[in-house]
Parts: sequence; structure tokens; C-alpha cells
Amino acid sequence: MFFGEYQHNLDTKGRLSIPAKFRGECGDHVYIMRGHEGCLDVYTEEGWQTYYAELKKLSNKKKEERAYLRMVTSRMSCSEFDKLGRINIPQVLRTHAHLEKECTIVGAGEHIEIWDTAKWDAFYDEYDDQFDDLSERISENEE
Repeated sequence: MFFGEYQHNLDTKGRLSIPAKFRGECGDHVYIMRGHEGCLDVYTEEGWQTYYAELKKLSNKKKEERAYLRMVTSRMSCSEFDKLGRINIPQVLRTHAHLEKECTIVGAGEHIEIWDTAKWDAFYDEYDDQFDDLSERISENEE
């Protein structure tokens, strides 16, 4: 399980240091793809296989499901860790997530999210005041 929040800077070559606490659970490489709300999702091999098993259930006969699969997989990348514990984030993904320098790396349970720090702060602030209401609404949906 990935949890916690860390700030690291993206270097000029698009490399980002992943916290050692996370690297220990990642293996030799990770899969980087478009996430929700403008972040990037990072999955381990095992995490990606689990996610992909769900994607394979999508119907190739439904336009929205084909579109979603394409959006997830077309620009995803597999990145190995370098000796300094960095991954290389392709330009197309950096552009999508508006990553320029200051990044926030967030543990999100089964995966890691990479956010532009300003976008992460805005997202967190937006939902911070709603935390109790979110919890209550989620609890109602489970019943």
C-alpha cells in the first residue's frame, strides 16, 4: 500500500526522484499513465496487471469503452529506475499533467500519483473542507 505525500523537483530531462519508501515496493520498473483530475498514475507490475485485467473487461463494441482504453494505454510508458531512484517521465505525459518543476508524489493505496504541486494543493484544498461530507456520502453508497 502506498501512502504519504512527498515533494520532489522534476529535472530538465524529465526525471523525477521517487521516494525510497515507494521504490522499495515498486521493483525495477513502473508503468506511468494518465490519471484523473490532471495527475499521472504510477503502477507497479503487479498493480498494472490488476488494473489491466479490469480494462480487458471493457467491450470493444462500445465507443466510450474503446475511447477510455485508448486514452489510458496510448501514451502510457514503462520506466526503469536509474541509479539515483529516478524515473523518466515522457514529455507527452509531463505536458498532460502540467509538470514543469515542483511535483507532489502521493501514495494513493494501490498506486502512486504524480501531481504538479500547485494543482495538488488546489485539489486538496477543494476537498479538505468536504472531508466529513465525502465520508458520509461514501458510507451511504456502501449500504
